[in-house]
Amino acid sequence: MDKITDKIAALPQDANFFSLEFFPPKTRIGFSNLQDRLQRMSTTLRPLFVNVTWGAGGCTSSSSLELAEICQRQLGLTTCLHLTCTNMKRRLIDEALEEAKTMGIRNLLALRGDPPREEEYRLDTENGHEEEEVKENNENFVWAIDLVRYIRRIYGDFFCIGVAAYPEGHADESHPVDQNFEQDIPFLIQKVEAGADFLVTQFFFDVHAYTRFERALREHESGAFRRIPIIPGLLPIQNYQILKRTTKLAHCRIPPALLEALDPIKADDEHVKRKGVDALCDIIREIKAVKSDGPRGFHFYTLNLEKVVGSILEKCNLIPPMPDVRESAIDDSPTTLNSINGTSNHIPNGIPHVRKPSDLPISRRPSMSSNHLTTTHRSSSPIQNGAHVSSNATITTPSREATWDDYPNGRFGDARSPAFGTPASYSPSSLPCTPARARALWGEPTSLQQITSLFTSHLRGEAPSQLPWSDDPHLSPETALIRSHLLFLTTARNWWTIASQPAVDGLPSTHPVHGWGPASGFVFQKPFVELFLPLSDWKQRLRPHLRSSSSSCGAGRISYYAGHPDGTFESSSDTAEAVHAVTWGSFLGKEIATATMVEEVSFRAWCEEAFGRWEEWARCCRGAEARALLRKCKSELVLVNVIGHVYREMEGEWLWDFLKGAVGENRGEQNGDGI
Repeated sequence: MDKITDKIAALPQDANFFSLEFFPPKTRIGFSNLQDRLQRMSTTLRPLFVNVTWGAGGCTSSSSLELAEICQRQLGLTTCLHLTCTNMKRRLIDEALEEAKTMGIRNLLALRGDPPREEEYRLDTENGHEEEEVKENNENFVWAIDLVRYIRRIYGDFFCIGVAAYPEGHADESHPVDQNFEQDIPFLIQKVEAGADFLVTQFFFDVHAYTRFERALREHESGAFRRIPIIPGLLPIQNYQILKRTTKLAHCRIPPALLEALDPIKADDEHVKRKGVDALCDIIREIKAVKSDGPRGFHFYTLNLEKVVGSILEKCNLIPPMPDVRESAIDDSPTTLNSINGTSNHIPNGIPHVRKPSDLPISRRPSMSSNHLTTTHRSSSPIQNGAHVSSNATITTPSREATWDDYPNGRFGDARSPAFGTPASYSPSSLPCTPARARALWGEPTSLQQITSLFTSHLRGEAPSQLPWSDDPHLSPETALIRSHLLFLTTARNWWTIASQPAVDGLPSTHPVHGWGPASGFVFQKPFVELFLPLSDWKQRLRPHLRSSSSSCGAGRISYYAGHPDGTFESSSDTAEAVHAVTWGSFLGKEIATATMVEEVSFRAWCEEAFGRWEEWARCCRGAEARALLRKCKSELVLVNVIGHVYREMEGEWLWDFLKGAVGENRGEQNGDGI
């Protein structure tokens, strides 16, 4: 049960160390598989400690605590639990602190989390019954320093407390005007004086910005930072879209030279990863060259991915030698052998269980024609049950499970992957932007027609550049190929499309619009569309049309998933294990790579989040009429994903013609089964 600062102090003065950060996956099977990955990474990489993220407002509190307990007790890793304080009840903070203490966790990263949004809470008290809850949320904790002071007052020196630092300056808005770390220093001093023991920085790619920042802290006249551990945060580059999206959310500058190196290869994830490894290694070497009065550490935002971070650690000689006695992040305390909460430490796979998802999808490959999302791609590999990597295994060749997410692509990837979804702590809410930016982009609609106008303008490539369900701020080039079909669905019946792609039949992987992966290959796509539509239209139009497709069009040409915010769900598949590959590629000397897939467990998780974004959007609005309309949409819409299994060149328009038929017919209310 070591404190991080004690472990750092015990290292030789010229030593290097590193830590790894993980988040709780959205799906239970992904959560279970993360345990195998953690075991493998802790054995082969041997970090000094690991971090577990905490979703904004405590939305992942139960899964974060569960993951922290697995790391601390089952795997024996020195664990640092993140804890945010704004938009959270003090009761939840108290429970988390007490549970952490019971688990033997001695390390916390105290964060502010979601920016305070007092006006939202004030507006939400119109019914009168939430006022006391709002008061409890916001009077006690507004800034991270409030949480640091609270922990010190209640628990004294029991916890080792870390706080966040920002080498390029902290900013709340999506387009910060005045972002300067020097403005943050007075607040950082206050956090240190309140009891912070170490600093972990936001990730960065401008190494000179970091070295200037560290030097300014070390030489500050206050002396507050002379000896405190400052651990730079590093984000391994997994693919181009993840890099662009995460740096935008974090207000992090990408040096022009790095962008120039990545832009020509942005569709080839494997090449991007190799360039990314080299870039991160260069950063680490430059930081190592800066004189330090103590051990030099590095913190990796892993995104639950192992291959790239393992390669970086190996190339930079950061992996400590295999100890004779368990050291590094491994904790020898008796709690390591205890069962969790009196039960077995094993998490059964069982039936996939969906917790409240708070994490935005990671990203989707650039060529995905989507109103809001772009997709990266994943190499398909079978699961090897019981696969194991020995303690002296080569870091760059972990077991086959590591290839689940060679091409991470969020909810459209493999729901079994431990990297399924991104941590909510990397963005302020489930929306892709701040409340102020949301109001600027989408306004405060008071009619369905105004919402439809937002969708149609977006589809035409006009403002807004992204919608609440968008991860990428730009419309995919593929949309132009099916724009007329999407506009028809949107304008004819207010069927609002949020993701889609056209059929592709064996185009070269270098194709300027559809291409992805290595140059020596061919890519394929089945058409699909995901849309919100009124519950009445689902019952009277689209569902009966889909159900009749087997007899009228032939079996096997259509699959669908549909979900409602009340939890009801239905599917055309006979089994929950059905997986529909909708994007794949064939490359020289490689297995078939499945880039994009649609399946029940991932759709269910996304469905809950997608409807949650209606609520998030509503909370951004100041007008009561707009809030009421958006919440009505949330309760009265159905989210449907329709996949066309016909993708050959001569039949590429079949899905869209089929859906137009559903718009034009009304078969009346069906029987009571399903949604």
